[in-house]
Amino acid sequence: MKKYTYTEKKDTRSGFGDGLTILGRTNPNVVALCADLIGSLKMQPFINENPDRFFQIGIAEANMMGIAAGLTIGGKIPFTGTFANFSTGRVYDQIRQSIAYSGKNVKICASHAGLTLGEDGATHQILEDIGLMKMLPGMTVINTCDYNQTKAATIAIADFKGPVYLRFGRPSVPIFMPDYQEEEFVIGKAIQLTEGTDVTIVATGHLVWEALQASEALEAKGISAEVINIHTIKPLDEQAILKSVAKTGCIVTAEEHNVLGGLGESVARTLALNNPTPQEFVAVDDSFGESATPAQLMEKYGLNASAVVKAVEKVISRK
Repeated sequence: MKKYTYTEKKDTRSGFGDGLTILGRTNPNVVALCADLIGSLKMQPFINENPDRFFQIGIAEANMMGIAAGLTIGGKIPFTGTFANFSTGRVYDQIRQSIAYSGKNVKICASHAGLTLGEDGATHQILEDIGLMKMLPGMTVINTCDYNQTKAATIAIADFKGPVYLRFGRPSVPIFMPDYQEEEFVIGKAIQLTEGTDVTIVATGHLVWEALQASEALEAKGISAEVINIHTIKPLDEQAILKSVAKTGCIVTAEEHNVLGGLGESVARTLALNNPTPQEFVAVDDSFGESATPAQLMEKYGLNASAVVKAVEKVISRK
C-alpha cells in the first residue's frame, strides 16, 4: 500500500489566500470581497497587490452576496470571503435568489468550516453547509483536504463558469497532496490515494488524512482499504465510487459535517440507484458542536482515524 507522509502542517485557509494571490497576478477579472475577516481569510497579500480589486463590505454578508452577483454582470469573477457559517446560513436567501437562480459566476469561499473551528463554539461552527449548498440547482460544491489542494482549487474555480462553494478550514493540517503545478485540480474528478480490496473509504476535507491514517492501521490488521479523496461533492464522481465498491463490496464515508445532507447521503443515493452496497457513515450524528480544541472535538464526535477504523470493521461484518 502506498504510504503518505508529510513534512509540514498548514491551514487550508492559507491555501485559499495564496491561491487568490496567484489569481491576482494572472487573471485581471478576479476581484475579492470580504465581510470584515481579512486576516482570517488570508486575503491581505491579494489586497496589497490589487487594492483597486478588493471591496471591504464589513459585517454585512447579505450585501456582500448581492454586490458579488452584480459584479459578474460586468464580467468580473468575484471571490467572497467569510466564515462558512456566515457564507451559507446567514445569507442563504441571497445566494439562492441572486446567485444560484440566475447562475451567476460567484465563487463563495468559506473558511472555518466544521467542528475544527474549535474554541469559538457551536454558534460559529457549521455542520450543515454542504447540505445547504449542494441542494441549490447549479451550485458546485468543493471541500478540500490540505493546503496544496485548497490553493489548487482556488486557482481552478476562476476558470470554471458558474457559482461555486469552496469550503476550507482553520487548523493546521498535514500537507500531503501535490502542488498545483505538479497535478492539475480537476473539478468533479475523485482522486484514488490507495488501492485496496476489502473496503472503500471515501473521505472529504480534513477527514482525508484521517482516512489515510486509518488505512495504515487497517493494513496492520490485515484489512486492505482503498482510500478515495472526494474533493468535489457536487458534481460527485459516481463512476469512481461505483468502480471501487464493485471490487471491495462495502464502503465507509467520512466527513466533518452532519451525517444528514453531506457526502455520505450523496454516496448512499448513488449506491441505491446503481449498486446497493453496505455503507457506514463517519460524520456528526445530527447535533451541534461545542467549544473545545479541534482535536478534542474530532475525538468526541467520532471524526478521526480510530472512528474510521471502527466503521470499517463494522461495515466489513455486514458484507
